[in-house]
Amino acid sequence: MKTWTRIALWAVLGVVALVAGLVATGLTLSAHKRDRVVALPPLAQVTVAPDDTSLARGAYLYATRGCVDCHGASGAGRVFVDDGSLKIKGPNISPGPGSVVAAYKTVDWDRTLRHGVKPDGRPVLIMPSEDYNRLTDIDFVALITYVKALPPAAGGAAVIALPLPVRVLHGLGQIPEAATKIDHALPNNTRAVAQGESAESGRYVGEMCKGCHGDKLLGGKIPGGPPDWPPAPRLARGEGSVLPKYPSSEALVAMMRSGKRADGTAVRVMPFESLSKLSDTDLRALYLFLKSQ
Repeated sequence: MKTWTRIALWAVLGVVALVAGLVATGLTLSAHKRDRVVALPPLAQVTVAPDDTSLARGAYLYATRGCVDCHGASGAGRVFVDDGSLKIKGPNISPGPGSVVAAYKTVDWDRTLRHGVKPDGRPVLIMPSEDYNRLTDIDFVALITYVKALPPAAGGAAVIALPLPVRVLHGLGQIPEAATKIDHALPNNTRAVAQGESAESGRYVGEMCKGCHGDKLLGGKIPGGPPDWPPAPRLARGEGSVLPKYPSSEALVAMMRSGKRADGTAVRVMPFESLSKLSDTDLRALYLFLKSQ
């Protein structure tokens, strides 16, 4: 065998061994990450009590903040990603048989929803708790009040079947969990946010965009998404921002309602089942916030 052939062969074998090592390491680390215990500081007690407006507000939040996309209108859970190699189904959070929240206390809801940590200390893998971390105590109580009042529906635990490349990337730190993105030391958001067409109100609505568009709304690859998903566009102002394509709040409202851009092309991936139900007031406030960054 010629020298250059032997060198090429050894080089190929070296690359194969390196890739195999990375895959094995990634899978091992991924399993460890999914089962590790995340230490949280003591959480402040939520002292807000539900009132006559809580159910209506909770129903609105459930319908517009992404809950329905993963858990379904009944709360029983639904498959929201299934492309053959990747399948994700939300768990049953209704009061019915198979509910994963049947024994939840308020602090358990808080840990899971606003901090991305299950009651047993393990991190949630799919739910974008970073979107809900700044949910005010009033809205937090309204949301769980509504969920607890859902009619009992049969369901079960979450189904998270990830293909090998996704598990490897998760293990190697390329797909961060919500719990790693949240500043758990921040105090609860106890101050109610006035609803109206203001940038402040829009900032609050825009918290739900962080899971896909990033903490600073710079866009990019959606963590954990299938390989054929397009990157999330940049919502922040600056080079590459999509904001110039929406010269008015009415243009943004129209896109959210139809799922189509001004040129008629469909927007992929966005959870329009939820977003289309946002009120005109919230959407105009969101537009004011995006323009004011």
